[in-house]
Amino acid sequence: MSLVTSTSVSIALSTASVYPESTAHAFAYGSKLGYDGIEVMVGIDALSQQVSAVKQLSNHHELPIVAVHSPCLLFTQRVWGTEPWGKLQRSADMALEVGAEVVVVHPPFRWQREYAATFVEGIASLEQETGIAFAVENMYPWRASSRRRADRGVEMYVPGWDPSEESYANQTIDLSHAAIARSDVVEMAQRMGSRLRHVHLTDGSGSAKDEHLVPGRGAMDAAGFLHHVAAAGFGGHIVLEINTRKSANREERERDLVESLEFAREHFVVPSAHG
Repeated sequence: MSLVTSTSVSIALSTASVYPESTAHAFAYGSKLGYDGIEVMVGIDALSQQVSAVKQLSNHHELPIVAVHSPCLLFTQRVWGTEPWGKLQRSADMALEVGAEVVVVHPPFRWQREYAATFVEGIASLEQETGIAFAVENMYPWRASSRRRADRGVEMYVPGWDPSEESYANQTIDLSHAAIARSDVVEMAQRMGSRLRHVHLTDGSGSAKDEHLVPGRGAMDAAGFLHHVAAAGFGGHIVLEINTRKSANREERERDLVESLEFAREHFVVPSAHG
């Protein structure tokens, strides 16, 4: 059976992929390089926190915002306040205003006890109230070193770092996070089944660092993963979330963004009805 590149699934760019350049630069790169959309990482860039600003950028560059990443990282703990449910509500409000269907959220840190106690039920309630899919992302145990294979790390997320083991209706797979956890992403996708709503396409070597490599440069068989989810009928968004902080200049960053986009389009293929 022959294969054809899918045209029904959008390949989007995360604004985090151009850091330390700004959210505005991410839209410009996305438009110039031919990405289908943008995922806005709400972070320390003040512009990313402003609904009117990101909506204006979307309109100006004629790039839809496919997802909003809630400010739930360690370094964004004070963005939009410190109350986690309030941050998720504001993320949903932004998504509704800009036309995004998905909010990406991490499981709670274990020290967020009250938040964690009702997280699974609370996510389901938010989805029902807002109509937005809250796609819970896979994380990883925190490890001190990648040298000791027996080092399983410390569990820092509650109810756990692997959303496929919970009842969330919508879930996200991030290949860099899976590399740290030494997870098989195809098996994770199989466990998720139709609940897999969102993909952060990237790569990792299996070290203890969250590397977010250009897909294909790590050990996660990102090509095989894309082949699997395409054949399984994945219909969500594929978002390139790579780390370009070490790029020597904009030209080098742009090359990595182009390579990532070409990789996604080359390997996300579905069986053709002919051949």
